[in-house]
Amino acid sequence: MKTTLKIQNLKCGGCANTIVNKLNGLNDISKTKVDNTNDSVSFNYENEDNLEEAKALLTKLGYPVVGDKNALTTKAKSFVSCAIGRMQS
Repeated sequence: MKTTLKIQNLKCGGCANTIVNKLNGLNDISKTKVDNTNDSVSFNYENEDNLEEAKALLTKLGYPVVGDKNALTTKAKSFVSCAIGRMQS
């Protein structure tokens, strides 16, 4: 199955790099693409558990799905994830 999720706190290619690397590291998640223009991430997954795991990871990285809680600590995590993504590119 394929999904596209609108996410919060997406800023740049560093963010995108972190998201792609981390999501593709999950079992049964593949073909991850980030669209910075539309603040979205698309990927293939095998079952609903994979989807929920991906959403949880996005939140942990600082990029919760639109409509989910976006606390100041979550926003701060996105800056750290962005910096890591910039260093890895």
